[in-house]
Amino acid sequence: MPATVPAPVPLILLGHPGGLTQMRPRLFARAQRAAADGFAAATLELPGRGDRPRLSAAEEARADLRRALAAGEQVSSDIIDRLVLPLVEQAVAEWQAALDALLTLPEVRGPVGYSGGVISIGIRLAVVEPRIVAAGLFAGSLVPAAMFEEARHVTIPLHVLLQWDDVDNDRQAALALFDAFGSHEKTLQANMGGHVGVPAFAGEDAARFFARHVG
Repeated sequence: MPATVPAPVPLILLGHPGGLTQMRPRLFARAQRAAADGFAAATLELPGRGDRPRLSAAEEARADLRRALAAGEQVSSDIIDRLVLPLVEQAVAEWQAALDALLTLPEVRGPVGYSGGVISIGIRLAVVEPRIVAAGLFAGSLVPAAMFEEARHVTIPLHVLLQWDDVDNDRQAALALFDAFGSHEKTLQANMGGHVGVPAFAGEDAARFFARHVG
């Protein structure tokens, strides 16, 4: 949605875990906040999610993930790689194509920030996309081992949100990933509560982060 201040304005890319229909209320609220802070905001549906054609390899990996979780087994690196890495490849290319188009609009200019979404997508974008100058990442998804090495090449300012009691997130892996980031300026905000229990003030802190580095 366009910002409510005179154009052109910087851009915030709104990442999410997929399913625009279900995510619409939260994404709309985030876009409204971005506009109030003087940014344009844009999002894309993830490959294989929502109304988009399913990715057969990812669907097989997701089924294997569900079976492992139901059996109380540790999720293997093979499942994580098959589930996440193809998604990263396709989604990052689509985000870059969207950026090419968005930055031709007279209402929009750089710099660009990336907010939320699948953390591996945020890592790859931070490494390969020079137009993105800051990223707010949510440590709440499975991360392939290869992404830890990519994280060492991230140098932009980072604001990383971790829900301490998120049962679906490996807390130690999230802390190790934060340690791996090569950025000189990186902040980890850890709050008590589960995956959907993010406190309201965490959004305020993220907004101040983008105001400093993108605004």
